[in-house]
Amino acid sequence: MKHTARTVVTTGAVVASTALVLSACGGETEPTESADGEELTPVTLQLQWVAQAQFAGYYAAVDQGFYEEEGLDVTIQEAGTDTVPIDVLAAGEADYAISWVPKVLGSIEQGTEVTNVAQVFERSGTLQVAMADSGIEGPEDLAGKNVGSWGYGNEWELFAGMQQAGLDTSEDITLVQQAFDMNGFLAGDIDAAQAMTYNEYAQVLETVNPDTGELYQPEDLTVIDWNEVGTAMLQDAIWADATRLADDEAYAETTVDFIKASLKGWAYARDDAEAAADIVTAAGSTLGTSHQLWQTNETNKLIWPSTSGVGTINADQWDQTVDIAMNTQNETGSTIITTEPPETAYSNEYVEEALAELTEEGVDVMGEDFAPIEVTLTEGGA
Repeated sequence: MKHTARTVVTTGAVVASTALVLSACGGETEPTESADGEELTPVTLQLQWVAQAQFAGYYAAVDQGFYEEEGLDVTIQEAGTDTVPIDVLAAGEADYAISWVPKVLGSIEQGTEVTNVAQVFERSGTLQVAMADSGIEGPEDLAGKNVGSWGYGNEWELFAGMQQAGLDTSEDITLVQQAFDMNGFLAGDIDAAQAMTYNEYAQVLETVNPDTGELYQPEDLTVIDWNEVGTAMLQDAIWADATRLADDEAYAETTVDFIKASLKGWAYARDDAEAAADIVTAAGSTLGTSHQLWQTNETNKLIWPSTSGVGTINADQWDQTVDIAMNTQNETGSTIITTEPPETAYSNEYVEEALAELTEEGVDVMGEDFAPIEVTLTEGGA
């Protein structure tokens, strides 16, 4: 197993190395060296949450030495509850950031100059989960129900789906501020709860059903999948500093290298989900073994198979995300954006170059034969 020369993982508050600050300000840096004496360019990646298999590809790229092979020494910064990844990137405290597209579009409209350079998640992982006996099969059935939402930019697919179904979301539902767990749902206070396929949905399936004495099963639940409804929005993407891309040739070249190694990490996670889950656990994730593997498997489903090459920003999916961002109102009557984002909001230039190099090296960038594994969850995800 290969290892990078120096990998640092920080949690909570953002910590920027002196080398990174100098780099962001255009100063000189002192590259580190690989095990064989090659100079490595220091790069910091800001996640949008703590270490977990949602980010398995990046941790795999560190562990397997893929970044080092591209001449990079990557530091992964975890996020705290008050971390806004795109603000960290814009402040020069990271070189790249992971964030959902709708959460960034508003920042771009406010003047933040960032570019989506690789759309890693092709599918949305957001569900609305209800009990099978609730009568909730689609968004139209949410009328008169207690509907859970995390808010904080996570609500737009839900509101778009309800409004597409003809609901007046200011009157036809009771919106419940949902914690980032499924406790309110399991207690019966929420009829339909927000959940990610790779996290909160699994939390329900890791819980004992008091009616049976066994763990909840998928047949005990119904889910509204926004991919099927048609209101899915683009989620985890790699964002870069737009100004640096335009003005700094070295940064643009590093962006290709970073994308290439990251996507190679995601291909590794696709081909060996168990090893990838173990890598994330070793990196400091506190999730249980079965939950971590479930998360790796479900994250893979959001990426593979790829329709245009992993990381490619598909114009139709981008346009759907922008349309919802401009035309869907949340409970306050607000939309994410009021005008079309600038052309610099996304670019396939860097990912296409990375994909060409990966293909030449024999890496499968499409995953047409991808098949998810079977994961058995245990109580509490242990």
